[in-house]
Amino acid sequence: MDEQPLRPGDPDDFARLYEGSRERLFRTLLAMLGDRAAAEDCVQEAFARAFRSWARWSPEAPAEAWLHRIALNVAVSYRRRERLRTLPELLLRLGRPGAEPEPEPQGPLFQALRALPLEQAQLIVLRYHHGYSNRELAASLGIPETTLGSRLAVARRTLRAELDRLGVVTPGRSSVVSGEETL
Repeated sequence: MDEQPLRPGDPDDFARLYEGSRERLFRTLLAMLGDRAAAEDCVQEAFARAFRSWARWSPEAPAEAWLHRIALNVAVSYRRRERLRTLPELLLRLGRPGAEPEPEPQGPLFQALRALPLEQAQLIVLRYHHGYSNRELAASLGIPETTLGSRLAVARRTLRAELDRLGVVTPGRSSVVSGEETL
């Protein structure tokens, strides 16, 4: 970066900032996102946002640090949007609902599932009823597989407690509660 101080709002100074920091910014976002195209898009978006705010930049803050903060915010927003896009993909794999509504499932297992926190019930149903692997679920939720395993263990314990509360006798424990593969 040039030694000459940058002036807020000056387009030539912004061009110098761009030239001097673009590659470092790209490498940072590439490391964060792990996708060259996404990193490139986020860098461009960050520079566009920075240019719109350039006149308000305060020279007390290092320009490149200010730019990195903008870029990291863009990358976080990008990841959040990507996670939201995975839900429709998962729904496509599950299939569209039938034209006629199905009757609401009855029985103590379904009553217990409805009593669970929604996130826990969803994990149980997706894992044990629909048969998605821990790896598939973790990827679709954007969480580590170990985190998913912990959440599933908590969901199984909560389901077991709810079934016990309902007085459901499960000799040898039901397959979902014991962690086997079927519901």
